[in-house]
Amino acid sequence: MTAIKHALQRDIFTPNDERLLSIVNVCKAGKKKRNCFLCATVTTERPVQVNVVKVKKSDKGDFYKRQTAWALRDLAVVDAKDAVKESPEFDLHFDKVYKWVASSTVEKNTFISCIWKLNQRYLRKKIDFTNVSSQLLEESVPSGENQSVAGGDEEAVDEYQELNAREEQDIEIMMEGCEYAISNAEAFAEKLSRELQVLDGANIQSIMASEKQVNILMKLLDEALKEVDQIELKLSSYEEMLQSVKEQMDQISESNHLIHLSNTNNVKLLSEIEFLVNHMDLAKGHIKALQEGDLTSSRGIEACTNAADALLQCMNVALRPGHDMLHAVKQQQQRFSDLREQFARRLASHLNSVFVQQGHDQSSTLAQHSVELTLPNHHPFHRDLLRYAKLMEWLKNTDYGKYEGLTKNYMDYLSRLYEREIKDFFEVAKIKMTGTTREGKKFGLHGSSGKLTGSTSSLNKLSVQSSGNRRSQSSSLLDMGNMSASDLDVADRTKFDKIFEQVLSELEPLCLAEQDFISKFFKLQQHQSISGTATNEAEEMDGGTLSRSYTSGVPQTILSEKDMIRQMMTKIFRCIEPELNNLIALGDKIDSFNSLYMLVKMSHHVWTAQNVDPASFLSTTLGNVLVTVKRNFDKCISNQMKQMDEVKISKKSKVGILPFVAEFEEFAALAESIFKNAERRGDLDKAYIKLIRAVFVSVEKVANESQKTPRDVVMMENFHHIFATLSRLKISCLEAEKKEAKQKYTDHLQSYVIYSLGQPLEKLNHFFEGVEARVAQGIREEEVSYQLAFNKQELRKVIKEYPGKEVKKGLDNLYKKVDKHLCEEENLLQVVWHSMQDEFIRQYKHFEGLIARCYPGSGITMEFTIQDILDYCSSIAQSH
Repeated sequence: MTAIKHALQRDIFTPNDERLLSIVNVCKAGKKKRNCFLCATVTTERPVQVNVVKVKKSDKGDFYKRQTAWALRDLAVVDAKDAVKESPEFDLHFDKVYKWVASSTVEKNTFISCIWKLNQRYLRKKIDFTNVSSQLLEESVPSGENQSVAGGDEEAVDEYQELNAREEQDIEIMMEGCEYAISNAEAFAEKLSRELQVLDGANIQSIMASEKQVNILMKLLDEALKEVDQIELKLSSYEEMLQSVKEQMDQISESNHLIHLSNTNNVKLLSEIEFLVNHMDLAKGHIKALQEGDLTSSRGIEACTNAADALLQCMNVALRPGHDMLHAVKQQQQRFSDLREQFARRLASHLNSVFVQQGHDQSSTLAQHSVELTLPNHHPFHRDLLRYAKLMEWLKNTDYGKYEGLTKNYMDYLSRLYEREIKDFFEVAKIKMTGTTREGKKFGLHGSSGKLTGSTSSLNKLSVQSSGNRRSQSSSLLDMGNMSASDLDVADRTKFDKIFEQVLSELEPLCLAEQDFISKFFKLQQHQSISGTATNEAEEMDGGTLSRSYTSGVPQTILSEKDMIRQMMTKIFRCIEPELNNLIALGDKIDSFNSLYMLVKMSHHVWTAQNVDPASFLSTTLGNVLVTVKRNFDKCISNQMKQMDEVKISKKSKVGILPFVAEFEEFAALAESIFKNAERRGDLDKAYIKLIRAVFVSVEKVANESQKTPRDVVMMENFHHIFATLSRLKISCLEAEKKEAKQKYTDHLQSYVIYSLGQPLEKLNHFFEGVEARVAQGIREEEVSYQLAFNKQELRKVIKEYPGKEVKKGLDNLYKKVDKHLCEEENLLQVVWHSMQDEFIRQYKHFEGLIARCYPGSGITMEFTIQDILDYCSSIAQSH
């Protein structure tokens, strides 16, 4: 190991101006055993740098190379693994943990001891030596007698120490003065010994000469001590003289402190008095206003408002600790309480009188509005009452019981007033809807009472006839003079729509104005604490319950501002919703189609109200009524579907356009005009789907039951009418049904044409059907003429039975029969006749083709041509 150490010093560390102090042969723990050396080194130049260097043998030769170096100051922990048992493993914690296994425990201990000594000498850094034997560290600690760095510690650390440059220079100078120093070392040593003896003698003489001076210095010190004693005696006498002066100054200081304390107390007392006077003194003018102020004039109301605010400030002043124990303060607080109670009583009494007077004044104006469909204006009353808004806020903050009583009284008086106004308003609306004529009595509206006593609308009781027009039946049933039912329905519905819109337009601003007034006048804001009496109570109101719970004498409100406003509005306008429902019931009884107008108008007003405030009374009430309107609308659709199911047709007359098909046309046209740009278009689209499917089913049902009119004619005419209606109205949600109606119309037109044309040339049809059957059985077409039943002679016999005159006669009979089958309303005769002409020509060409293929070269032809057919058809159509 010594040889390796010297080799490493020579080859690696000397060129870098470093000295190698300790070395240990190690390998990494847990890996393949590849040996290397950890070296503890110091630099030869100042300041000294201490490093731990990893050296390993090169793979290419036997020389060593420097691989990694760590500064000792970066070392945090030295872990020897076990302080009791000997173990070659140890860890060094630099930037990370390096685990090593030494070749021997002795080398590991020597290396760790060297690290500890270097840390003590050069760094003085707190390195944590874990699991290191305390004996190992104690052996490295220098004794108390030799603690100098130049002593045994340095010798223990350094095995040898080179001379520095200065030491080398001094030795060279000494040796130059003695040329034989190298050749004769004994003579050089003897000379050095003699010079040392001369220096020692000079030192002893110098010490002996300084003894006299020491004696002189001792005498001077004795004299100085005597002077100090004299000075101490004088200082003691002076201290006794000043003691009496100190006592007098202490008395003066204490007196000054008492005077200062008295002045401070006086200033504080004055500040407290000024505070109480400034904050708890109510002006005489305010007191007079509270006791005698005029609550009818604007100037008096303003004076009372200012006085009430000043009183509230005095009562709510934040008293300092101890103020509430003063008798004067208690008296002033009692006086304020009496003033507050007196003024609150006077204010509540006056406002109750104003509420009552308002009810009488408004009642006198009801007569002038009884004829017009308008509601009385409450703006002047609101304007007068808003002058008291600040006083109401003061009352709410100071005496919640009286404030709540005023609120309840206002709701009671105004609910009765609004109930009279709104009921009269709705009576006028009902009279204008029905009039005072006999049709008004028919719906159960007698005089001005407006009570509904009638039953289901007679319009909804119209029985469906087989081929009559629904409008003419309605006209005869309603007995409305020379005016047609269609025109009458349009006029009545337009009038109803205007009246219903007028009703909603009058109610909406009335409710919004009252809600705005309630919010401003009663200062309804969510309110956490209100001074009042400590009692548990719950005020029951028709529109809801205003609940207040009290804790420690302070009531806590539960309802928010919007909830309280909605409760008050519900109590005041409790009659609006039932009156609207009665009006809606009347409109529905007059004409079930009025539900369409009501649904559109009500939806629009609900949408408008929800945009303003979704939780308001108006929005909630109109929303509830909208539900009723929607039910009536659904009921109207259901009734129409029910009428379709119950339809009965006459067995003696042709069917024509079914009544419910015409009614669907009327309903769709009316609905499209009403629901144009409406918010509830989706409801109508759903109703369309239900109705059209019911119409399709009912048409097929009637067609199957028809005895007088062929099924194809019923289907063709009615589906053509449906298709025409849907094409004209362009209802986007019914595009699929429009295509289906067109397809059904086309299919049944073709079926009817083919069925009808089989009759004029019946024998010819049967003959060629037999020919086609033989061909289908496998007989070649040119061999059919050899069949006994289908030879040329039989063919000529059949053809002779249908000369041109007979064909024209058959076509004329067919035209007459088709004319009997078809109704005049749909005007499909020429369309059907043209289709029959085309089908007849197609059959003619088909017969000609069979003759040419099955009877080639026979020269057999029909006794009429295509041109003859065209002439026959045109002549027949013109003659009829």
